[in-house]
Amino acid sequence: MFKRLLTLLVSVILAISFVLNGTVYADTLNLKSKSAILMEANTGQILYEKDSHKPLPPASVTKVMTLLLAIEAIDSGKIKITDKVVTSKHAFDMGGTQIYLEVGEEMTVDDLMKAIAMNSANDASVALAEYIAGTEENFVEMMNKRAKELGAKNTTFKNATGLPEEGHLTSVYDIAMISRELVKHESIFKYLTNKLDSLRNGKFSLINTNKLLWRYKGVDGIKTGSTSEALYCMAATAKRGDTRLIAVVFGAPDSETRFSEAAKLLDYGFANYESVKVASKGQSFGNVKVLKGKREAVSVVCRDDEYILIKKGEGKNIKTEVELKNAVLAPLAKEVPIGTVKITQDGKVIKKFNIYPQEVVEKANFFENLNKVFIGWLKYQ
Repeated sequence: MFKRLLTLLVSVILAISFVLNGTVYADTLNLKSKSAILMEANTGQILYEKDSHKPLPPASVTKVMTLLLAIEAIDSGKIKITDKVVTSKHAFDMGGTQIYLEVGEEMTVDDLMKAIAMNSANDASVALAEYIAGTEENFVEMMNKRAKELGAKNTTFKNATGLPEEGHLTSVYDIAMISRELVKHESIFKYLTNKLDSLRNGKFSLINTNKLLWRYKGVDGIKTGSTSEALYCMAATAKRGDTRLIAVVFGAPDSETRFSEAAKLLDYGFANYESVKVASKGQSFGNVKVLKGKREAVSVVCRDDEYILIKKGEGKNIKTEVELKNAVLAPLAKEVPIGTVKITQDGKVIKKFNIYPQEVVEKANFFENLNKVFIGWLKYQ
Protein backbone atom coordinates (compact mmCIF):
# COMPACT_ATOMS: atom_id res chain seq x y z
CA MET A 1 0.00 0.00 0.00
CA PHE A 2 2.81 2.39 0.95
CA LYS A 3 4.63 1.55 -2.28
CA ARG A 4 1.54 2.43 -4.35
CA LEU A 5 1.09 5.75 -2.53
CA LEU A 6 4.76 6.59 -3.07
CA THR A 7 4.47 5.80 -6.80
CA LEU A 8 1.35 7.96 -7.06
CA LEU A 9 3.08 10.84 -5.25
CA VAL A 10 6.08 10.68 -7.59
CA SER A 11 3.75 10.71 -10.62
CA VAL A 12 1.93 13.79 -9.30
CA ILE A 13 5.20 15.63 -8.65
CA LEU A 14 6.46 14.80 -12.14
CA ALA A 15 3.19 15.94 -13.70
CA ILE A 16 3.35 19.27 -11.85
CA SER A 17 6.98 19.68 -12.92
CA PHE A 18 6.08 19.06 -16.56
CA VAL A 19 3.27 21.62 -16.47
CA LEU A 20 5.46 24.25 -14.81
CA ASN A 21 8.13 23.74 -17.45
CA GLY A 22 5.56 24.42 -20.15
CA THR A 23 6.19 21.19 -22.04
CA VAL A 24 3.95 18.14 -22.09
CA TYR A 25 5.78 14.83 -22.07
CA ALA A 26 5.18 11.31 -23.29
CA ASP A 27 2.44 9.84 -21.11
CA THR A 28 0.29 12.98 -20.86
CA LEU A 29 -1.52 12.52 -24.19
CA ASN A 30 -1.30 8.71 -24.20
CA LEU A 31 -0.09 8.48 -27.78
CA LYS A 32 0.41 5.09 -29.42
CA SER A 33 3.01 6.36 -31.90
CA LYS A 34 6.64 5.43 -31.24
CA SER A 35 7.71 9.07 -31.15
CA ALA A 36 6.01 12.45 -31.50
CA ILE A 37 6.60 16.17 -31.16
CA LEU A 38 4.64 19.40 -31.21
CA MET A 39 6.54 22.56 -32.13
CA GLU A 40 5.40 26.17 -32.41
CA ALA A 41 6.77 27.28 -35.76
CA ASN A 42 7.41 30.99 -35.15
CA THR A 43 9.56 30.49 -32.05
CA GLY A 44 10.65 26.87 -32.42
CA GLN A 45 9.43 26.17 -28.88
CA ILE A 46 8.63 22.54 -28.08
CA LEU A 47 5.19 22.04 -26.51
CA TYR A 48 5.16 18.25 -26.41
CA GLU A 49 7.67 15.50 -27.01
CA LYS A 50 7.85 11.74 -26.80
CA ASP A 51 11.20 10.16 -27.70
CA SER A 52 11.67 13.16 -29.96
CA HIS A 53 15.37 12.59 -30.68
CA LYS A 54 15.17 8.84 -31.34
CA PRO A 55 16.40 7.98 -34.86
CA LEU A 56 13.70 6.05 -36.75
CA PRO A 57 12.88 5.28 -40.39
CA PRO A 58 10.68 8.16 -41.66
CA ALA A 59 9.24 6.59 -44.84
CA SER A 60 8.02 9.28 -47.24
CA VAL A 61 8.15 12.00 -44.59
CA THR A 62 11.73 12.09 -45.95
CA LYS A 63 10.24 14.15 -48.77
CA VAL A 64 9.88 17.14 -46.43
CA MET A 65 13.60 17.66 -47.05
CA THR A 66 13.26 16.87 -50.76
CA LEU A 67 10.57 19.55 -51.01
CA LEU A 68 12.64 22.01 -49.00
CA LEU A 69 15.63 21.74 -51.32
CA ALA A 70 13.33 21.97 -54.33
CA ILE A 71 11.48 25.07 -53.15
CA GLU A 72 14.79 26.71 -52.18
CA ALA A 73 16.06 26.04 -55.70
CA ILE A 74 12.87 27.53 -57.15
CA ASP A 75 12.77 30.59 -54.89
CA SER A 76 16.48 31.31 -55.48
CA GLY A 77 16.01 31.19 -59.25
CA LYS A 78 18.25 28.13 -59.74
CA ILE A 79 15.35 26.34 -61.42
CA LYS A 80 11.94 27.48 -62.68
CA ILE A 81 8.59 25.74 -62.26
CA THR A 82 8.21 25.83 -66.04
CA ASP A 83 11.46 23.92 -66.62
CA LYS A 84 10.97 20.52 -68.23
CA VAL A 85 12.66 17.54 -66.59
CA VAL A 86 13.53 14.44 -68.61
CA THR A 87 12.97 11.13 -66.80
CA SER A 88 16.06 8.95 -66.37
CA LYS A 89 16.20 5.17 -66.18
CA HIS A 90 17.06 5.49 -62.47
CA ALA A 91 13.93 7.53 -61.76
CA PHE A 92 11.85 5.09 -63.84
CA ASP A 93 13.14 2.19 -61.73
CA MET A 94 11.79 3.56 -58.44
CA GLY A 95 9.33 1.32 -56.64
CA GLY A 96 6.55 2.17 -54.23
CA THR A 97 4.16 5.01 -54.95
CA GLN A 98 4.64 6.42 -58.44
CA ILE A 99 3.15 8.50 -61.20
CA TYR A 100 4.64 5.94 -63.62
CA LEU A 101 7.09 8.16 -65.44
CA GLU A 102 8.48 6.64 -68.61
CA VAL A 103 12.16 6.86 -69.54
CA GLY A 104 12.58 10.03 -71.57
CA GLU A 105 9.19 11.44 -70.56
CA GLU A 106 9.23 15.19 -69.95
CA MET A 107 7.39 16.77 -67.05
CA THR A 108 7.57 20.31 -65.67
CA VAL A 109 9.05 21.09 -62.28
CA ASP A 110 5.58 22.35 -61.30
CA ASP A 111 3.96 18.99 -62.06
CA LEU A 112 6.75 17.06 -60.32
CA MET A 113 6.25 19.21 -57.21
CA LYS A 114 2.53 18.36 -57.27
CA ALA A 115 3.31 14.67 -57.62
CA ILE A 116 5.74 14.72 -54.67
CA ALA A 117 3.66 16.86 -52.30
CA MET A 118 0.27 15.32 -53.07
CA ASN A 119 0.88 11.78 -54.28
CA SER A 120 4.28 11.10 -52.62
CA ALA A 121 5.59 9.86 -55.96
CA ASN A 122 9.03 8.30 -55.66
CA ASP A 123 9.82 8.49 -59.37
CA ALA A 124 8.97 12.22 -59.38
CA SER A 125 11.18 12.77 -56.31
CA VAL A 126 14.20 11.17 -57.96
CA ALA A 127 13.62 12.91 -61.30
CA LEU A 128 13.53 16.31 -59.58
CA ALA A 129 16.50 15.43 -57.36
CA GLU A 130 18.55 14.56 -60.43
CA TYR A 131 17.52 17.78 -62.15
CA ILE A 132 18.62 19.87 -59.16
CA ALA A 133 21.85 18.06 -58.28
CA GLY A 134 22.82 15.99 -61.31
CA THR A 135 22.42 12.64 -59.55
CA GLU A 136 20.36 11.34 -56.65
CA GLU A 137 23.61 10.69 -54.77
CA ASN A 138 24.60 14.36 -55.08
CA PHE A 139 21.13 15.38 -53.97
CA VAL A 140 21.36 13.14 -50.90
CA GLU A 141 24.62 14.90 -49.98
CA MET A 142 22.73 18.19 -50.23
CA MET A 143 19.96 16.77 -48.00
CA ASN A 144 22.39 15.75 -45.27
CA LYS A 145 24.31 19.02 -45.47
CA ARG A 146 21.11 21.06 -45.17
CA ALA A 147 19.94 18.88 -42.28
CA LYS A 148 23.12 19.66 -40.34
CA GLU A 149 22.74 23.38 -41.07
CA LEU A 150 19.25 23.26 -39.53
CA GLY A 151 20.47 21.50 -36.39
CA ALA A 152 19.18 18.02 -37.30
CA LYS A 153 21.67 15.92 -35.34
CA ASN A 154 19.99 12.52 -35.60
CA THR A 155 19.43 12.46 -39.35
CA THR A 156 21.14 10.43 -42.04
CA PHE A 157 19.40 10.40 -45.40
CA LYS A 158 20.31 7.65 -47.88
CA ASN A 159 17.85 8.54 -50.63
CA ALA A 160 15.43 11.26 -51.74
CA THR A 161 12.29 9.17 -51.34
CA GLY A 162 12.18 7.45 -47.97
CA LEU A 163 12.12 3.98 -49.51
CA PRO A 164 13.58 1.47 -47.00
CA GLU A 165 17.37 1.53 -46.91
CA GLU A 166 19.70 0.57 -44.09
CA GLY A 167 20.80 3.61 -42.10
CA HIS A 168 18.13 5.93 -43.55
CA LEU A 169 17.01 7.47 -40.26
CA THR A 170 15.82 10.71 -38.73
CA SER A 171 13.88 11.87 -35.67
CA VAL A 172 10.59 13.68 -35.19
CA TYR A 173 12.54 16.63 -33.75
CA ASP A 174 14.72 16.84 -36.84
CA ILE A 175 11.72 16.61 -39.18
CA ALA A 176 9.98 19.35 -37.18
CA MET A 177 13.05 21.58 -37.65
CA ILE A 178 13.13 20.85 -41.39
CA SER A 179 9.37 21.43 -41.62
CA ARG A 180 9.75 24.73 -39.80
CA GLU A 181 12.18 25.87 -42.50
CA LEU A 182 9.92 24.59 -45.27
CA VAL A 183 6.85 26.55 -44.16
CA LYS A 184 8.82 29.80 -44.29
CA HIS A 185 8.42 29.52 -48.06
CA GLU A 186 4.93 30.80 -48.86
CA SER A 187 5.15 29.35 -52.37
CA ILE A 188 5.25 25.77 -51.02
CA PHE A 189 1.63 25.97 -49.87
CA LYS A 190 0.49 25.95 -53.50
CA TYR A 191 1.45 22.27 -53.43
CA LEU A 192 0.87 21.31 -49.79
CA THR A 193 -2.74 22.53 -49.66
CA ASN A 194 -3.79 21.13 -53.05
CA LYS A 195 -6.36 18.40 -52.34
CA LEU A 196 -7.23 17.27 -55.85
CA ASP A 197 -5.38 17.78 -59.14
CA SER A 198 -4.19 15.92 -62.19
CA LEU A 199 -1.24 15.41 -64.53
CA ARG A 200 -0.84 14.63 -68.23
CA ASN A 201 -3.76 16.83 -69.30
CA GLY A 202 -6.14 15.30 -66.80
CA LYS A 203 -5.28 11.68 -67.58
CA PHE A 204 -3.60 10.98 -64.21
CA SER A 205 -5.47 11.99 -61.05
CA LEU A 206 -3.78 13.20 -57.86
CA ILE A 207 -5.39 12.98 -54.43
CA ASN A 208 -3.48 14.44 -51.49
CA THR A 209 -2.52 11.73 -48.98
CA ASN A 210 -2.86 14.21 -46.08
CA LYS A 211 -6.44 13.55 -44.94
CA LEU A 212 -6.21 16.29 -42.32
CA LEU A 213 -6.65 18.81 -45.14
CA TRP A 214 -10.29 17.72 -45.20
CA ARG A 215 -10.73 17.10 -41.48
CA TYR A 216 -8.88 19.70 -39.44
CA LYS A 217 -9.40 23.46 -39.34
CA GLY A 218 -6.27 25.36 -40.36
CA VAL A 219 -4.24 22.39 -41.65
CA ASP A 220 -2.25 23.35 -44.75
CA GLY A 221 0.47 20.65 -44.94
CA ILE A 222 2.77 18.76 -44.88
CA LYS A 223 3.53 15.09 -45.66
CA THR A 224 2.56 11.51 -44.89
CA GLY A 225 4.55 8.29 -45.19
CA SER A 226 4.34 4.58 -44.46
CA THR A 227 6.34 1.41 -44.94
CA SER A 228 6.25 -1.95 -43.17
CA GLU A 229 9.41 -0.94 -41.30
CA ALA A 230 8.50 2.67 -40.43
CA LEU A 231 4.78 1.97 -39.91
CA TYR A 232 2.65 5.11 -40.31
CA CYS A 233 4.25 8.55 -40.09
CA MET A 234 3.36 12.15 -40.81
CA ALA A 235 4.38 15.78 -40.43
CA ALA A 236 1.39 18.10 -40.13
CA THR A 237 1.10 21.85 -39.82
CA ALA A 238 -1.84 24.12 -39.10
CA LYS A 239 -2.23 27.86 -38.69
CA ARG A 240 -4.83 29.81 -36.73
CA GLY A 241 -4.31 33.54 -36.46
CA ASP A 242 -0.61 34.19 -35.88
CA THR A 243 -0.09 30.73 -34.37
CA ARG A 244 1.42 28.02 -36.57
CA LEU A 245 2.00 24.57 -35.09
CA ILE A 246 3.97 21.63 -36.44
CA ALA A 247 3.10 18.10 -35.29
CA VAL A 248 5.21 15.07 -36.24
CA VAL A 249 4.42 11.44 -35.42
CA PHE A 250 6.51 8.37 -36.30
CA GLY A 251 5.62 4.70 -35.94
CA ALA A 252 1.85 4.90 -35.54
CA PRO A 253 0.28 1.41 -35.67
CA ASP A 254 -2.18 2.31 -38.45
CA SER A 255 -3.11 5.15 -40.78
CA GLU A 256 -6.07 6.42 -38.75
CA THR A 257 -3.97 6.59 -35.56
CA ARG A 258 -1.39 8.67 -37.43
CA PHE A 259 -4.02 11.28 -38.35
CA SER A 260 -5.86 11.23 -35.01
CA GLU A 261 -2.68 11.61 -32.96
CA ALA A 262 -1.39 14.46 -35.14
CA ALA A 263 -4.79 16.13 -34.64
CA LYS A 264 -4.60 15.48 -30.89
CA LEU A 265 -1.23 17.24 -30.74
CA LEU A 266 -2.57 20.22 -32.69
CA ASP A 267 -5.66 20.34 -30.46
CA TYR A 268 -3.47 20.51 -27.38
CA GLY A 269 -1.35 23.31 -28.82
CA PHE A 270 -4.19 25.51 -30.02
CA ALA A 271 -6.14 25.01 -26.79
CA ASN A 272 -3.29 26.08 -24.54
CA TYR A 273 -0.95 28.44 -26.42
CA GLU A 274 -0.95 31.37 -28.78
CA SER A 275 1.75 33.14 -30.75
CA VAL A 276 1.86 36.94 -30.53
CA LYS A 277 3.69 39.09 -33.06
CA VAL A 278 5.76 41.67 -31.21
CA ALA A 279 7.56 43.22 -34.19
CA SER A 280 7.20 43.20 -37.98
CA LYS A 281 9.90 42.90 -40.60
CA GLY A 282 11.02 46.42 -41.58
CA GLN A 283 9.40 48.05 -38.55
CA SER A 284 11.32 51.15 -37.42
CA PHE A 285 12.27 51.64 -33.78
CA GLY A 286 13.71 55.14 -34.19
CA ASN A 287 16.81 56.82 -35.61
CA VAL A 288 20.47 56.77 -34.64
CA LYS A 289 22.91 59.57 -35.36
CA VAL A 290 25.72 58.70 -37.82
CA LEU A 291 29.13 60.35 -37.38
CA LYS A 292 31.28 61.10 -40.45
CA GLY A 293 28.75 59.47 -42.76
CA LYS A 294 27.06 60.53 -45.98
CA ARG A 295 23.83 60.56 -43.96
CA GLU A 296 23.46 62.24 -40.59
CA ALA A 297 21.08 59.59 -39.22
CA VAL A 298 19.73 56.17 -40.06
CA SER A 299 16.46 54.42 -39.24
CA VAL A 300 16.81 51.32 -37.05
CA VAL A 301 14.58 48.43 -38.12
CA CYS A 302 13.65 44.84 -37.39
CA ARG A 303 15.00 42.34 -39.97
CA ASP A 304 12.32 39.67 -39.45
CA ASP A 305 8.90 39.19 -37.94
CA GLU A 306 9.38 38.50 -34.24
CA TYR A 307 7.00 36.49 -32.05
CA ILE A 308 6.54 35.33 -28.50
CA LEU A 309 4.63 32.26 -27.39
CA ILE A 310 2.36 32.61 -24.39
CA LYS A 311 -0.16 30.44 -22.61
CA LYS A 312 -3.70 31.45 -23.44
CA GLY A 313 -5.06 34.01 -21.02
CA GLU A 314 -1.60 35.09 -19.86
CA GLY A 315 -0.96 37.87 -22.35
CA LYS A 316 -1.21 40.77 -19.91
CA ASN A 317 1.51 43.21 -18.85
CA ILE A 318 3.67 42.63 -21.95
CA LYS A 319 5.88 45.63 -22.69
CA THR A 320 8.48 46.58 -25.30
CA GLU A 321 11.75 48.27 -24.29
CA VAL A 322 14.03 49.68 -27.01
CA GLU A 323 17.73 50.41 -26.50
CA LEU A 324 19.54 52.33 -29.26
CA LYS A 325 23.13 53.47 -29.52
CA ASN A 326 23.53 57.23 -29.11
CA ALA A 327 25.66 57.47 -32.24
CA VAL A 328 27.55 55.22 -34.66
CA LEU A 329 30.58 55.85 -36.82
CA ALA A 330 30.44 55.46 -40.60
CA PRO A 331 30.87 53.33 -42.64
CA LEU A 332 27.81 51.42 -41.45
CA ALA A 333 26.75 47.99 -42.75
CA LYS A 334 23.18 46.69 -42.63
CA GLU A 335 24.33 43.49 -40.92
CA VAL A 336 25.72 45.24 -37.83
CA PRO A 337 23.19 45.59 -34.97
CA ILE A 338 22.89 49.07 -33.49
CA GLY A 339 20.13 48.44 -30.98
CA THR A 340 18.16 45.82 -29.10
CA VAL A 341 14.52 45.25 -28.26
CA LYS A 342 13.46 43.59 -25.03
CA ILE A 343 10.00 42.13 -24.57
CA THR A 344 9.09 41.93 -20.89
CA GLN A 345 6.19 40.49 -18.95
CA ASP A 346 5.71 41.56 -15.36
CA GLY A 347 9.25 42.97 -15.46
CA LYS A 348 10.84 39.72 -16.67
CA VAL A 349 12.59 39.62 -20.04
CA ILE A 350 10.91 36.92 -22.15
CA LYS A 351 12.50 37.78 -25.50
CA LYS A 352 15.39 39.89 -26.77
CA PHE A 353 16.42 40.58 -30.36
CA ASN A 354 18.74 42.90 -32.28
CA ILE A 355 17.68 45.69 -34.62
CA TYR A 356 19.70 46.97 -37.57
CA PRO A 357 20.34 49.97 -39.86
CA GLN A 358 17.70 50.23 -42.57
CA GLU A 359 20.38 51.01 -45.14
CA VAL A 360 24.12 51.12 -45.70
CA VAL A 361 25.72 54.43 -44.78
CA GLU A 362 29.02 55.11 -46.48
CA LYS A 363 31.79 57.19 -44.96
CA ALA A 364 31.77 60.82 -46.08
CA ASN A 365 34.87 62.13 -47.86
CA PHE A 366 36.87 65.17 -46.79
CA PHE A 367 34.85 67.66 -48.83
CA GLU A 368 31.49 66.24 -47.69
CA ASN A 369 32.57 66.55 -44.06
CA LEU A 370 33.81 70.08 -44.71
CA ASN A 371 30.45 70.96 -46.27
CA LYS A 372 28.63 69.64 -43.18
CA VAL A 373 30.79 71.83 -40.95
CA PHE A 374 30.09 74.85 -43.15
CA ILE A 375 26.31 74.24 -43.15
CA GLY A 376 26.39 73.80 -39.39
CA TRP A 377 28.28 77.06 -39.02
CA LEU A 378 25.68 78.89 -41.17
CA LYS A 379 22.86 77.73 -38.93
CA TYR A 380 24.33 79.60 -36.00
CA GLN A 381 25.04 82.83 -37.83
